[in-house]
Amino acid sequence: MIIDSHVHLKHGDAEGTEYSPEVIVRTMDLVGIDLSVVFAMSTTTERSVEMASEAVRKFPGRLVPYAYALPRYDRAVLDELRYAIEELGFKGIKVHAGECTLAEYVLDPVLELAGELGVPCLVDCLGRIEDAERMAEGFPGTKLIIAHMGRYLCRDEEIVDRFIGLAEGCGNVYLDVSGVVLTAKIKEAVERIGSHRVTFGTDGPHEEPDTVGFARRELEKVRSLGLRPEDEEAVLGGTIARLLGLSDG
Repeated sequence: MIIDSHVHLKHGDAEGTEYSPEVIVRTMDLVGIDLSVVFAMSTTTERSVEMASEAVRKFPGRLVPYAYALPRYDRAVLDELRYAIEELGFKGIKVHAGECTLAEYVLDPVLELAGELGVPCLVDCLGRIEDAERMAEGFPGTKLIIAHMGRYLCRDEEIVDRFIGLAEGCGNVYLDVSGVVLTAKIKEAVERIGSHRVTFGTDGPHEEPDTVGFARRELEKVRSLGLRPEDEEAVLGGTIARLLGLSDG
């Protein structure tokens, strides 16, 4: 089973680009992706839950929902996150350093809640390794999926190496390979920390030049690494399926 662990109903770009669940599932069908983890950002936690819930209602069995953690001036969001996970069956929480500080006085209650409820946090750290280290070491019971192996489209090997090293030292850290352009580092990560903590994602949809072509290139990126069949199977779906409780393995 192939699972895309990083798909946007709403992106964090300047336009706040949105993609309908119909576009996402059509892309999945044409590329050969069985399930996709979906979430919205650049919006409130409440609205992110609404968008993901609607998407899953339209395509049960194809889309898996995450909630977006973004506090507001008028209220905290822990109750909304708990409701989404406990009552609506959401499988994880998305955090983005571009919209929410990773400082302990804001983020730590979210990390604590995720650990309590047994769901992972998909965190885009924007390359901030010190913040990632603090989170991983301070919350060993919380599974952290580091988006883009640390930083989107990063060409600095030192940064990527430090995130692989973090995962090597902290068993609660997983690496998401979406937007990774130093593709040899994906294979290195599999060799150093094991395929059971590396997971495929597209960070899609994107119109470059079309949603299908973009997703297909991200999938072929992993397939071109020459991984052992069992490792490729884990990266392309087995890892995230086990992490989210979508399989018995």
